Amino acid sequence: MRRSTRAVLAAGLGTVLAATSLGLVPAAPAASGTAAPAAAAATAGRAVEQTDGCLQSVPEPGTSEPVDICYSVFKPAGASKRRPVPLVFQSHGWGGSRWTTPEQAQRFTDAGYGVLSFDQRGFGESGGKAHVENPDFEGKDVRALVELVSELPWVLQDGPGDPRIGAIGGSYGGGYQFLMAFEEIRATGRQVVDALVPEITWHDLNESLAPSDTVRTEWALLLSAASLPSQALPENVYKALVEGAALGTWPDGSVPGTEDMVAFMEKNGPKWQVAQGARIDVPVLFGQGTTDTLFPLEQAIRNWDVALTKRARKRSIFTAYNGGHVLPAVLPSGIAVDGDPCARKLADGDFTDLTLRFLDRALRGGPKTLTGYGRFHLATPSDTCVTTRSVRPRTEVPIGPVATTATAGVPVATEIAAGPLTIAGSSHLTALATTLGVDSRAFYGLAVGTSPADAALVQNNVLPFRAELPLVGEEVRIDLPAVGVEVPEGQSLFLLASPLSDTFVGMGSRTSAAVLLEDVVVHLPMR
Repeated sequence: MRRSTRAVLAAGLGTVLAATSLGLVPAAPAASGTAAPAAAAATAGRAVEQTDGCLQSVPEPGTSEPVDICYSVFKPAGASKRRPVPLVFQSHGWGGSRWTTPEQAQRFTDAGYGVLSFDQRGFGESGGKAHVENPDFEGKDVRALVELVSELPWVLQDGPGDPRIGAIGGSYGGGYQFLMAFEEIRATGRQVVDALVPEITWHDLNESLAPSDTVRTEWALLLSAASLPSQALPENVYKALVEGAALGTWPDGSVPGTEDMVAFMEKNGPKWQVAQGARIDVPVLFGQGTTDTLFPLEQAIRNWDVALTKRARKRSIFTAYNGGHVLPAVLPSGIAVDGDPCARKLADGDFTDLTLRFLDRALRGGPKTLTGYGRFHLATPSDTCVTTRSVRPRTEVPIGPVATTATAGVPVATEIAAGPLTIAGSSHLTALATTLGVDSRAFYGLAVGTSPADAALVQNNVLPFRAELPLVGEEVRIDLPAVGVEVPEGQSLFLLASPLSDTFVGMGSRTSAAVLLEDVVVHLPMR
């Protein structure tokens, strides 16, 4: 399966139009009760013991009935009280469900790890509603699961209530990992979770779903649709997502009768946890999508910068592959490719190979066979991997004026520099902005081509600029999507400015007017 397709399936979002055929329609809720052992299964000639069950967690708001959180535990061959092993948590993306067969966990059990896979609140066989990784709900769920694992005699324990555990999963399955690590720190004052491998996940949900309060319309509607089969979201969230798509701004409760998504999402991610003073001090292997238009590359960069301690960053690895939450990029047109050249470069295999080698070092103290710790490894559209110690912009390039056309106009490309050159990391521009309309908007990204006529977005992404009131020569800073790209000789790097974006359908200017930027300087992580 292609990497980008796998990532979308992991997120449970590419299934909106065909959920039944892809097997992501949740099963009927399980009855509550204690775990019931399943028959032992043979996997690759090794006996794997599977145990399925549900534990009871905190009730939904306004109710007193405990909520079932259901799981499957896979005990590898040879694991016992005398020979305990580390355990790996796994969970699904939005709209998905847990691993329920030994074959799904086989690469980890074959490597000697126990595995606990669970249905998150609101999905699969678990009850309740999805509060989108809220500490008061999903936070209590994951803490209860850690407590359950701490009582398994065959799981390696670092101390009372402190099992040796790592975690894997993508998108929503990456969100629970940060939540679990942070909530254990907040509750116990120590690092209970020993290693994380979050893929294509977020730092700040409000910023991810609505950068500059401009709604990523397609994703807001797809997220809502993907949760409908199990009615996973609280009712007010469905209303808010539709409001955001219809009104063109992220609902914050300021309009009478509308919902407040800013408050709902405030605690739901590493940004809030970091604001409480917590930092993760264990190794983390990041896997982020360069072509991801929901949780773009800069979301993982932000987690690396602020959610980890300096010591943790030295023991961590940041990789980015071509894939993620991917939608077609038609306007403006982009470069959409698949592949994971960085996993190939670092582990001579796929991301799971990289994960297993990373966990062997982090959870077992094995030999440091991997290189690339403390560095960023970014996939390029040409299927190469660029490695750098810093993704911060260090080069300034003045390019003069840049103007979008009117609301229904075409994208405009302005040359920044001719190749050969390499960009690896986060960029932004500074300029003097003039907007004559009310609530003017435009979308910006880096592009590559032989001329302005054929310049295509690097890895599909744009970010919005929004001016609620008219501006005349106002100093502004506009963030550009983080990318990895090698621009060959004969091609150039361009700044692409567009009045429209298909990811942000309906989010263009509220009045028909151009956005003029003068004295534009592009700040680039040029190598």
